[in-house]
Amino acid sequence: MTDRPESPEDYRATYERMLGFVPPRVAARFEASEQTDPELLLAQERLRNMVMYPEALDQKTVQLVLFGILHAKLSDAAKLHGLAALRAGAGWDELRAVIDLAFLFTGYSAINRGPQVLADIAELEKKAEKKAKEGEKQ
Repeated sequence: MTDRPESPEDYRATYERMLGFVPPRVAARFEASEQTDPELLLAQERLRNMVMYPEALDQKTVQLVLFGILHAKLSDAAKLHGLAALRAGAGWDELRAVIDLAFLFTGYSAINRGPQVLADIAELEKKAEKKAKEGEKQ
């Protein structure tokens, strides 16, 4: 990432670029932390951005790896990184392949959960596209 965010708004914008929106839990954390400890919020987001945008990997790869890790952990955040992977150029076949890989180390929980996660990603993608279209009209 070439631009270095410096303010909470700059960091919010990184989520907007990645997903098309700021996830509700992240938005709540920002809101609470801006009031109670804004310096800690900035430190957390600086670290996140340092790790999230490595020089050695493109964002498609980063997001596919994060999707796989989170899916293997059965985390709801997997769907956000699946969406981010799509937005970074991944295809649905790649997401399905990552789900299959997660199955190897997590088992049937990962593979059984896969179709719903993909459906959730498709729904998030539609919402992000709708929000983008509404933003263009304004």
